[in-house]
Amino acid sequence: MGERLIEPLGRRIARFLTQRSPGYRPTTPSDAQALRHALHPTDILLVEGDTRVSAIIKYLTQSTWSHAALHVGPIAGRNEPDGEPHVLVEALLDQGVVSAPLSKYRDFHTRICRPVGLTPEDRDTVRRFAIDRIGLEYDMKNLLDLMRYLVPIPVPVRWRRRMIALGSGDPTRAICSTLIAQAFESVRYPILPKIEQVAPQGEQRARGRHAQREVLHIRHHSLYAPRDFDLSPYFAIVKPTIQHGFEYKKLLWGDPEPAAGPALSAAGARQA
Repeated sequence: MGERLIEPLGRRIARFLTQRSPGYRPTTPSDAQALRHALHPTDILLVEGDTRVSAIIKYLTQSTWSHAALHVGPIAGRNEPDGEPHVLVEALLDQGVVSAPLSKYRDFHTRICRPVGLTPEDRDTVRRFAIDRIGLEYDMKNLLDLMRYLVPIPVPVRWRRRMIALGSGDPTRAICSTLIAQAFESVRYPILPKIEQVAPQGEQRARGRHAQREVLHIRHHSLYAPRDFDLSPYFAIVKPTIQHGFEYKKLLWGDPEPAAGPALSAAGARQA
């Protein structure tokens, strides 16, 4: 198949995969104002996406989260027509690496994952890594990466992580969590590293120190999924609605909704 045919076909597949899934409803929409106040630079915003490819990623990872964006703070020269600054960097299948305003995910179910203990210097490096990659595009000629998402067949658990490795590790084809994993990898911040148990050697063994040491190995960035930031022991989960204080006594409750089925009498409930 000639290159002139492959590129348009790839873009057509990408457009299909990024269309909204019929009937999608967010689990719990975000509180836009609380979300804006809670986010810090280098926080990761996980999103419960609403597209066809989002549904597949959620199936493959058995997770609520299908997309991840990096909050980098206001990006110079990038604003919406109404003046809202772009504060997110994300990699999209049909657009490549782009910046976006926070309001883009106002109506989505989201979660904040915050790296703990990141130094100011490393924080700036992570931000700059992502911002410098704005404009990179996904290579639509890589049809095998795209077409794997068109096959609606059950996938064995052991193959699922490989199935999400979109982009084959090429940094010019970064997608979603791959881009963010590379940014944190640049400062050697752990996400979900592989752990190797190493026995003591030489002098330590001679001194009777038999405890094994743990050595961390960074996974290849193409193997990360959005849920990995949620599962990571090195990222704190930040919930905007309780971040600045929460008093349940001040909540205004409506009347309980009626039960779906016929109401049971007390006697009937005991018999059931």
